Amino acid sequence: MDKLTSLRAFVKVVELGSFSEAGRQLRLSRSAISKYVSELEQSLGVQLLNRTTRHASPNENGQAYFERALAVLADLDAADQAVAQAQATPRGLLRVNAPMSFGTLQLGPAVADFMADYPELQIHLVLSDDQVDPTQGGFDVTLRIADLESSSLIARKIVGIERVICASPGYLEEHGVPTTPAELRKHALLTYGFLLTGNQWKLTGRDGDHWIQPSWNLCVNNAEVLRDAAIKGRGVALLPTFIAGDALREGALRSFLGDYKAPPLTLYAIYPPTRHLAVKVRLFIDFLVARFAGVPKWDV
Repeated sequence: MDKLTSLRAFVKVVELGSFSEAGRQLRLSRSAISKYVSELEQSLGVQLLNRTTRHASPNENGQAYFERALAVLADLDAADQAVAQAQATPRGLLRVNAPMSFGTLQLGPAVADFMADYPELQIHLVLSDDQVDPTQGGFDVTLRIADLESSSLIARKIVGIERVICASPGYLEEHGVPTTPAELRKHALLTYGFLLTGNQWKLTGRDGDHWIQPSWNLCVNNAEVLRDAAIKGRGVALLPTFIAGDALREGALRSFLGDYKAPPLTLYAIYPPTRHLAVKVRLFIDFLVARFAGVPKWDV
């Protein structure tokens, strides 16, 4: 027996004095209402209602049970409302892991705005370029820039990230502007050597794919350092536009080989699969998707 539905059916019959009217309000047939009430009476071993062809009223047992049932249903509705309110106003701790450069350059202002929208949340943001295991690290959300391998985790795309080949105007004036990927081998290259592809650069144009194995002058696990070295004229770098964007707009860096593209990267939000995603996690991911929707500001 569905005890909760039976209780609601019984209470509605008592309130309206009719099986048919109770059925209409609960969007059930008269026979279904009658069945629920009969099952309730059978489970209790007592009759609760006096019935006629057109009317139903509680007897002494039924009136006492009706009053208790009203209180039970009221408590249950109050509990439902409390949970719904907690869902609408998330609170507690939200643990987020994100890449260092994206965190400092782009995510920081977004997190500050998210905090303004949900002041009862505590945000514990850990910035690291290490490949942290989202489950073992205890994070609610892990942001990662990568081509993801298959796993049991759920990944949602936040924003695509383009990369450009660039150098300072002074470096290009002194050493010349490469016109083909092969000419990059003659230049001082600044490389981020901690990708799954290692130090190799892949560039794709109308003439196909080109793989460049840099004989690098600088290899570092932070692209902001590469950007700064490129601005100082130390060589050519392949940089995400969210890092190089301001320097390109200001003229401190100049992009070239525009007909050749490096494979774009993607920023994903990764979280463990759960039947009911915590509202604080869902709201944070939805906020980031909306924040970085369309053409990212760093590409404008």
